[in-house]
Order: sequence, then C-alpha cells, then structure tokens
Amino acid sequence: QESLERMGEPVSMRRRLYFAHPTAVIDEPCEIGEGTKIWHFSHIMSGAKIGKGGTIGQNIMIAPEVSIGNSVKIQNNVSVFEGVIVEDDVFLGPSMVFTNVTNPRSFISRRGEFKKTVVKRGATIGANATIICGNTIGKYAFVGAGAVVTKDVLDYALVVENPARITGWMCECGIKLNFSDNFAACKCGKKYKKSGDRVVVTNR
Repeated sequence: QESLERMGEPVSMRRRLYFAHPTAVIDEPCEIGEGTKIWHFSHIMSGAKIGKGGTIGQNIMIAPEVSIGNSVKIQNNVSVFEGVIVEDDVFLGPSMVFTNVTNPRSFISRRGEFKKTVVKRGATIGANATIICGNTIGKYAFVGAGAVVTKDVLDYALVVENPARITGWMCECGIKLNFSDNFAACKCGKKYKKSGDRVVVTNR
C-alpha cells in the first residue's frame, strides 16, 4: 500500500479501496472494487461498474453502464463501450476493439440501437482483435491477435483470422488442447470432452 501511495492516490468509495493514478479521471457515481488499479490517463465514466482485483491499464475508457467483473485485466488503449459486459477473469489485450453499433453514421444518432456484447468468464482477447457488437465470447475462449469476431465464439474455442474461425481449443489454463478420440487432457490436470462443435470439462 505504501508504494502505491507514492505513485498515486488511494481512493475510498462505498467502503472499498482501489488505486487510481493521479492522471486518471473517475466520474461519480461509479463502482470500483477493492484492490483494482487504474493507471495513467484512463477514464471511468459515471454508471460504470468494475469488480475487485482488476487492472485497468493506460489510456482506457470505461463507458457508462458497462459492467466489468472481478480480476479483469485490460491492457493499454482499450475503449469498453456502453453495451459491453465483461465477466470475471477476462484478459483484454492491448488496443483490442469493441463496437456497439453495426451501421454507424456521424450524422445519425443510434444511441437507442446499441447491441450487447458479452465476454464470458476467463476469456482472452488478443492484441488488436476486433469484436463486432452483438456477439458473445464464450467461457475460456481465446481470440487470437488481430482476429475479427463477426459471430459468437464457443466456450474454449481458439479463433484467429478475419473473419475469425475456430482453429483449435484451449484449456482454462491457456494451453492449446490436443484431442484424441474426442478427449483431451492438459498437463495442468484438467480433462475435456468434445461432442460435435462443443467442448466441456469432464472427469474422465
């Protein structure tokens, strides 16, 4: 705590303690969980909800009504627009992009047309990837760097390219799975079963 106090200002809100660098802008009211760190030039807008133990990197914008779960890491230069829901333990890579309107025009207001995008628990989105609004990134899915997601991504799926396509499956620990007869065992100890286009954890 002492080292954080030298670098910025610990801020208390609703009996929770988080760290915000002096250059960060925090608009009240918002909710920020205990232990979360907000770094240089980031902007948390009123109505945003951020969970505990997360990291909000440099030059991040969190829009009103956005929900960010616990232990989420958002790397530099990411804007999380209204309509986005990020669940616990998600990793958002540097300069990845969310959208919230499919047909924007500068001269037409579409604020009533924002589409919901959900990033489920444990998912990873790589650097410079783009997530087209209205889609869901499944649990522990892995979106490769630079991929463009135009449809839902299944749980545990590894997707790459533009448009993003499945090229494999990932363990919860982040290691690519190798299936044999529709079963895979990761060196971390977790086991998985593939049925059609779905992968689930199994006790086999």
